[in-house]
Parts: sequence; C-alpha cells; structure tokens
Amino acid sequence: MQDDLKGVWEHMRELGLCALQHAFYHAALYSMENPRWADLSVLQAAHAAELLVKARIAFEHPLLIFSKIPEPQADSPGVLDFDSLFASGLTVQWNELPGRLWATTGISLNKGQFLAFGRFRNAIQHFAPPLGQNASDQTLDFIFRVLDPFLYATWDLCAIDFHEDHEDQYVIGAVVRRELPFHMSKRFAECFEHWDVDWNGVSQEYREQLRGDVQRVLADTTK
Repeated sequence: MQDDLKGVWEHMRELGLCALQHAFYHAALYSMENPRWADLSVLQAAHAAELLVKARIAFEHPLLIFSKIPEPQADSPGVLDFDSLFASGLTVQWNELPGRLWATTGISLNKGQFLAFGRFRNAIQHFAPPLGQNASDQTLDFIFRVLDPFLYATWDLCAIDFHEDHEDQYVIGAVVRRELPFHMSKRFAECFEHWDVDWNGVSQEYREQLRGDVQRVLADTTK
C-alpha cells in the first residue's frame, strides 16, 4: 500500500465536517429561492455521516472502508495505489457502516436511527419526501442524536460548532426550539447569556439542563 493512502482519513474527515456545516445550515434556515432547501439538508447530512464514519474506520487502516479491493495483476509493481482503488475498488455501503465501525473500532452508533435516516435519504433522492415527515426536523434529529455523540466520542468535536451561520443565532435557535440534546462547546457556553432564543417555548427541564452543561464546560480548565 502506498504511503499516500495512509492520510486519506484526514481528507475524508475534513470533507465530512464541511458537508455537516452545509447540512446544519440548510436544516436550521429556510430559503424562498430554493424549494428543495430542506430536502438538500438530508442529502448533505447523509453524505457527511458516510464520510465521517468512513474516516474513523480508515484511521485504523484505509482498506477497511472497502468491501472489494483490486486483485493483484501480473504487471503490478506490488503496491496498491489510488489508481487501482478508483478503478475497481468498492467501499462499504450505508447499511454496512455501523457494523464495520463497531468491528474495527468498538464504537457503536445509534444503528436504528442511522439506518432509518438512510432510508429517508433514499426516499427523497429517488422518489419524494415521505408524507408527514419534515426534512429539517429529520436532519437536525439525526445530526444531534447520531452524529454529535459520534463526533464527541471520536474526536472531542461538538456538532453545534459546524455550521455556516456566522451569527450563531439561527442554528442555536433551531436546536433549542426542538429541545435536542447536544454536546456543549466552549464557544457556545461562553455566549450563553446572549443566545437569541425564545425561551418561553422551551421547557424548564431543558433550560436547566443547558445551564448545567454551560457550567460544566466553563468549569473545565482542559477545554
């Protein structure tokens, strides 16, 4: 295996985090100019998840993300390279990712929700949004119940930090309004008192949970 393949996980993680930024932004905001704005958040979140999970698997060994690798050829120099993988290699499919991740790293995803989101993505991509299911709600729920725990446990990253809202207000409002669980980052903890959120529609229990999270993060001198 060429040395170039050993750093592929870093490229995949960066691309996955960028896709997550776009997915979060599309789910938290609305565009009058793009009628499929929310649907796109689903595609982007699924793309982000696939890249990020594969990045963690590839960290162990790049070939672990493949379900099929090229056969050695008579004229092969004896080293597996990018060109060979691109030409005839096949990576593992969406439904296989939770099992492959667990087998190679010991990390468990919320498999049921992961697979369900994949079916939701497929419905939007190939048919139409399922009746009675809001695309933005589904995306945000997936980001914060599946990807956020994975990112925090794997790289000590908080999904709340990855978005394209330069003011931070729309994204935090979208998460708080839905009372979604999330790992509090230091950046958001430090500006907690300035969050532009309608607290009247938020339960007391959730508000107290957030305040507790803020206090713990600010008290953690290792952050």
